[in-house]
Amino acid sequence: MDYLDNLLFAILLIGSFGYFFSNITKIKRNINLGIDVDRTDNPKARWTNMAMIALGQSKMVKRPVAGILHIIVYVGFVIINIEMLEIIIDGLFGTHRVFSVIGSLYGVLIGSFEILAFLVLVAVIVFWIRRNGIKLKRFINPDLNGFAKNDANYILYFEMVLMTLFLVMNATDSHFQMSNSGNVISQFIAPLFSGVSPESLEMIERTAWWLHISGILVFLNYLYFSKHLHILLAFPNTYFADLNPLGQLSNLEAVTKEVKLMMDPNADPFAAPAPAEGEVPAKFGASDVQDLNWVQLLNAYTCTECGRCTSSCPANQTGKKLSPRKIMMDTRDRLEEVGKNIDANKGIFIPDNKTLLNDYITPEELWACTSCNACVEECPVNISPLSIIMDMRRYLVMEQSAAPMPLNAMMTNVENNGAPWQYNQQDRLNWKNEE
Repeated sequence: MDYLDNLLFAILLIGSFGYFFSNITKIKRNINLGIDVDRTDNPKARWTNMAMIALGQSKMVKRPVAGILHIIVYVGFVIINIEMLEIIIDGLFGTHRVFSVIGSLYGVLIGSFEILAFLVLVAVIVFWIRRNGIKLKRFINPDLNGFAKNDANYILYFEMVLMTLFLVMNATDSHFQMSNSGNVISQFIAPLFSGVSPESLEMIERTAWWLHISGILVFLNYLYFSKHLHILLAFPNTYFADLNPLGQLSNLEAVTKEVKLMMDPNADPFAAPAPAEGEVPAKFGASDVQDLNWVQLLNAYTCTECGRCTSSCPANQTGKKLSPRKIMMDTRDRLEEVGKNIDANKGIFIPDNKTLLNDYITPEELWACTSCNACVEECPVNISPLSIIMDMRRYLVMEQSAAPMPLNAMMTNVENNGAPWQYNQQDRLNWKNEE
């Protein structure tokens, strides 16, 4: 590799990482649009969650076939990319397999990489068959269409090509094959090139090398546009996940203060400081992404779109419009739209007459939820669609008085009769005697 190749490689490397970090900065900015919430308590439990769920894939293996295949792809892809360090050094300084100086250990490393590359290739092909051949129900659900549906296939094709290029690169490296150390898989591919001249063989090896590293850099930057951003965000997402028991909802501070005033006969309702002039009162619940907290927005970016949440949702199973996966995808899409608005207006959000509620998520979807937490329990990376649903419900009830009629009737009965049923105070226990 001459100096021109070294320079071209350096430009490719710097440009790719620069674009990647630029997009990561946008994601961080968008997540920080959310309301602040403290998730620094109990660090031991949080580190354990991250180690077990994000790193250990403990929730993935609840569905063994998909779980084991995912672990193969996850471990294989991460470990194989350790070789990126050697490729970067070779690309920048014009060396060739610079780590081969470590001797037999190098053969062990490359051999393990080749085995993992082959296993990843097999696992990815099985994933493709499950998604496009068998067509599992959660992959053909109506909420997964367009780019969202094709995105998974794009990634599978990426991985197939990258693993194939890695093995072809090794198979056509004549010096590597002659060393007979580490070529545990590529030695069976090398005979396919037996009639090729040494010059052509070197050209194929160099082409595979360039396509392999270029493909990895393209894949890195594709993550920003893809559901596979969870490769990176699963770790902070599991760390900052809600540690409260499932079903425990957060209280609105403003409502809590009002209740305390009502229950304390000695409280002075005028003791609290009055809002500052021009200050906008806090909104009850959420109608747009800026009303959600930053962890919920992190959840949206981390969603893997695997559909486990939707496939376990009782409302979805009975034909309701609700899909927890769609809730997360809609939240991310709206957040991206808000981010582009800010970029287009030099760092300021200009109201666009659109909101997450109604323009993306309908009240019908929100009220279909039974709040059973099945989606939260099933998510392999600890995402909570339910928290977003409940915050948006709060907005409908407390800001718009737009609860369904049965719920309005129940709340009226609670207010007037002290019970959900239409009995007066004296007869409120009559229900016990009814058969």
